[in-house]
Amino acid sequence: MSKTILKNEQEIRDFIRGCTLLGTGGGGLEENGVQSLLSELAAGKEISWIDVEDIPDDAITACPFLMGSIAPHTPELIKEMESYDMTKETSLYTEKERIAHSIKELEEYTGKKISAVVPLELGGASTPGCIGAGLATAIPAVDGDYTGRAIPEIPQTTPYLHDKKLWPLAVVDEFGNTSIIKNAMNYRVVERMGKKLSEPAFGLTGDTGFLMTGAEMKQVILRGTLSKCLKVGKMIREANENKTDPIQAIIDTLNGYLLLQGTLTKKETEDKEGYYWGYHTVTGNGKWEGHTIKIWFKNENHICWKDDKPIVTSPDLIVVVQKDTGMPCTNPKLEEGMEVAVIGIPAVEEFRSIKGLGILSAKYFGFDIEYVPIEEAMK
Repeated sequence: MSKTILKNEQEIRDFIRGCTLLGTGGGGLEENGVQSLLSELAAGKEISWIDVEDIPDDAITACPFLMGSIAPHTPELIKEMESYDMTKETSLYTEKERIAHSIKELEEYTGKKISAVVPLELGGASTPGCIGAGLATAIPAVDGDYTGRAIPEIPQTTPYLHDKKLWPLAVVDEFGNTSIIKNAMNYRVVERMGKKLSEPAFGLTGDTGFLMTGAEMKQVILRGTLSKCLKVGKMIREANENKTDPIQAIIDTLNGYLLLQGTLTKKETEDKEGYYWGYHTVTGNGKWEGHTIKIWFKNENHICWKDDKPIVTSPDLIVVVQKDTGMPCTNPKLEEGMEVAVIGIPAVEEFRSIKGLGILSAKYFGFDIEYVPIEEAMK
């Protein structure tokens, strides 16, 4: 069996740093992902993943993930939560634990034993949350995911592109409220129903779905992406330690493009419908003086305008990092006055297909912007 083992806290943090970078501003908070895996390490567990080919074709696999808004809780929202007795004192489950309970709920509902878990996406909390939930239920994770980045809606995944079934879906929130979405018309209906379960939870639910055989999983998974995250996160740390340019290292490693460096001068956000929405404006400085970038996000970054002209859109990745260190920034953590760099990275080819662009593009999100691959836009 081919296995990658994260031997210590440094390797765990390297891995999660890479997940956070490829999370494109979403995918959950890095510190929650660290907690998911360090708690398992402290419990004596081996933090690891296995090769996709080590899963038998007739085994049952599942995809555990987080669903809901990543917006910070305002004082007004905290007061509303208290009116429902949803407080720190009544909270039952960490992110990892609610995902783990959703795995158990799906097994109990279907009567099927899950033999491997596959992360839905790459993100600072969502990917390690899946791995940690697998460890908590003695189920290994495989080296791959279904998106190659983070995304706000579950149809934006390779199983959707290949007409695989998402439901039934088990849903467990922080306070132990539990639901099963038994059947649905289509993926977008499941997304809508799932968000309506995460909204009253005032945050993220732990969900498990996408039951597939090992053979089906191998048809749709994006292979090797967990190892890729480990490599990227380690590279950023080592660039800082060696006092080399971490941003250039990111660009070289991921075939990316530096779009602008400057100061985050405006932050406009809204928490609605179970998503974190908004715009970030970055004003260039140094050689970038006189230029601005505006980024629209729905949990993750999806559209980037430079000097009012759209230059990069989903499915390509738009990543914001700290200007001096290259450390990735999630959208809830970005604040006005921060010095940042904006990087564009090519998408995986699966989402550049007609069906992929139909579910993950500026036009899908309601903007009249044609998709142009970043490699062409940068010429």
